[in-house]
Order: sequence, then structure tokens, then C-alpha cells
Amino acid sequence: MIGTSLCKWAISYFAVAIAWLLLAEALIVIGFGFPNHDIGGPDTLVIVHMISIGWLSTVLCGALFQFVPVLVARPLYAERWTLPALALLTLGLTVLLAGFLVLGGHFNGPPLLLPLGAGLLTAGFALVVANLGMTLWSARPLPGPARFVAGGLACICVTATFGGLFSLVLSGTAIGAQWPDLLVSGVPIHAIAGLGGWLTFTAMGVSYRLLAMFMLAPDGDARLGRLAWLAGIAALAVGLVGGVLALGRMTGLNVALLLAGAAALLSLAAYGRDVLSLYRTRKRRALELNTGMSLVALASLAAAAMLGATLLATGAFSSHVGALVFLVAFGWLTGLVLANLYKIVPFLTWLETYGPVMGRAPTPRVQDLVAERRALKWFVLFFAGSWTATLMLLFDTALGFRIAVAVVTLATLGLSEEFIRARRLADVAEPLRLPTGAAMPHLLVSRN
Repeated sequence: MIGTSLCKWAISYFAVAIAWLLLAEALIVIGFGFPNHDIGGPDTLVIVHMISIGWLSTVLCGALFQFVPVLVARPLYAERWTLPALALLTLGLTVLLAGFLVLGGHFNGPPLLLPLGAGLLTAGFALVVANLGMTLWSARPLPGPARFVAGGLACICVTATFGGLFSLVLSGTAIGAQWPDLLVSGVPIHAIAGLGGWLTFTAMGVSYRLLAMFMLAPDGDARLGRLAWLAGIAALAVGLVGGVLALGRMTGLNVALLLAGAAALLSLAAYGRDVLSLYRTRKRRALELNTGMSLVALASLAAAAMLGATLLATGAFSSHVGALVFLVAFGWLTGLVLANLYKIVPFLTWLETYGPVMGRAPTPRVQDLVAERRALKWFVLFFAGSWTATLMLLFDTALGFRIAVAVVTLATLGLSEEFIRARRLADVAEPLRLPTGAAMPHLLVSRN
């Protein structure tokens, strides 16, 4: 990536996302939302959207703006759209959360806050999809990992559409009153498109390239990658299209979800086997902390798949869906994102600071920007806390869940400090820290 243009605002996306994550974790610790309140109640919706939009979607958008051009060897279509998209996503989520708080009786406000927030979010995601979509379109035919991203972008469109409809129903507008049963039957479709399609499917595609790049591994098995993509697309198509058709008939939704689940398990199995082959064939034999922790996140994904299958087989899915969603959101997605951020932040910082003087002055390695032994304890605490919190939800122990999330919050704070230290070059030995011609990077914005 030497000479590659850095996305100016990618680091800003990461910072805003981490702020939302820490706020959501703090609210959980003090007992706000599930399991202290109803899983479908307004308070829980605040937490869910902080994590899914504020944290996971925002950080994923920032990563995609930087790495989709790397995936397809094309420049980003419109760098100037990235900051307005971040502003719209942040403002839209803030307004949406205010609408949920009004719905929960925490303060008085106009009922149109929900659709207004949903509209702003839709505009922000439209900028993201248009920017990344045009970048992908210019690189047809798409390489394997980029096809996962394209599928994820299609899913965020579905997610935003259903979110907008839900906002109309919840706000009590005349338009929303035409779909009185939408909240019951449409939530599974919204969750499949968002958690399964946009977040997980996109993360699968990005992780393919990042893991291969950071471990110096050859590309994965083309057949397994194709199977993972085709089975994933089939799962999403059956779940979303079948779900919409079932919604119209108000019947058959369970059949569509069962078929989609079977296809999803096949996709995850092929993906997992292909990723493990990257680890086996890597040229960088000693695993760095980010790749080791990515493997732990993949183990959480496998555990989530087994837990979901077990809950379905035992008929306990509806009563323990919160535990499954938490494991997917934290053990898998958040764990994978934090592990990769631990490499991405110093990597982009290294490119920005030392790329311009490469060959003209001694420079540190990317690994010299971090202290892996110090950061390891934070990852251990994070995953231990995430798994313990999942168990507490399975055993319906609300206090134990909050204590476990407090551990997760402490780990998140510790990793946040590590990211800041990398941006400030705090762990780089003084003789190499700022050679002639190099400039200290800004904390939240990259020089591109």
C-alpha cells in the first residue's frame, strides 16, 4: 500500500464509533435496557442501535472507505462525500435515539423524531452506498472479497428501508398505521439484513483481504471462497425475499428463516475453513496480536453458530435470542473489529508518517508503533468478559451480565488508549520517532 492515498476521515470514523461503543457499554453496566428491561422495549432499542449503527456500522464504513480501493485497485469514487456521510450518520443516530427515549417516557418530545432520525440515517447510508458502490462498479468483474462487500451494501439498503418503516409505525403516523403487524413480522428481516448481511457478510469479505495482507498469506481457496459467497447470498436471498413474501401473506416466515439458517451455516463453514487455510499457509509464521485475536473472534463466530443451532433444535431460540445476538455482536463482530483496528490504526499511522520518507531515512516497523504484551491483557479481558456475559444471559443472571460487561468496558477503554498511543507514536523509540521529513500525525484526521 506504499503510495496509496489514505482516506482523510477514516480515523475520525473509528474515533466516533469507539465513543458510541463506550457509551453503550456504560449504559448496559448501569442497567439500562435488556435484560433489566424488555428486549423489544425503547430502552433496549437505544442500546441495540448504539452498537449496530453507532459502533459497528460507523467503524465498518471507515474501514471500507480505506480498504475497498485496496480490494479493487481503484481510487475511492468521492473522498469529499465521506465527511458529510459521517455527519449524517452521527446526527441521524442521535435524533433516532432521542425518539426512542421519548417513546420510553424519559422526556417529552415530538413524535416525528423517529422518522426524522431514520431519514437522516438513510441519507448518510445512501452516501456510503453510492460512494462504495461506484468504486466497486468501476472495477467489474469484482474479485472475491469485493463481492462480499457488494452483497453487504445491498443488505444495508434493505435494513435502512425497514428501519424507516418501523420509525413510521412507532411514531404513530397515519402512514405507519397501515402496517400494524410490521413490527412483529418485519423485525427478523431487519435483523437478518443488518446483522447477517451488512455487518457479518461485509466483515467476512474485508477480513479475507486483511488477514491475507497482514499474515503475508496467499489468496484463499477460490472454490471455498465462492461457496461461502454463494451460500451466503442464498441465505440472504431466502431470508429477505422469503421473509418479505411471508410478511405479505402473514404466514411461512419460519420456513424461510429455517432455510436461510441452513444456507448461512454452510456459508460460515466454508468461510471458516478457508480462513483457517490462510493461517496454515501464511509466510509470517509468528502470529501478531491482531491475527491471533482475530482467530479468537472466529472461534466466537463458530460458538454463535453452534449456539443458534442448539437453541433452534431445543425450541429455546426465542427465550435466549438476546444471548445469541450479544455473542454475535461482541464476541464475533466487536472482537474482530477491535483486533483489526489494533493493526489498522498503527498501519495507517505508519503509512502517513513514514511512507513519505521511506528510503531516505531510517524508519521503524509497523510493529514498533504498538506494545503487544501490554495490549494482550485488554484482549483477554474483552473476550473473557464477552463470553461470561453471554453465559449470564443464558442463565438469566442480570447482575452477573452487568458485571461482565463492566469488564468488557474496562478492556475497551484500555484498547482505546492503545489506539491513541499508536497515533501519538508514544511507543516508538526516540531515534526513529520522527526522522527528518516526517511529521507527527493528527490524532483524528489523516494527511492524504
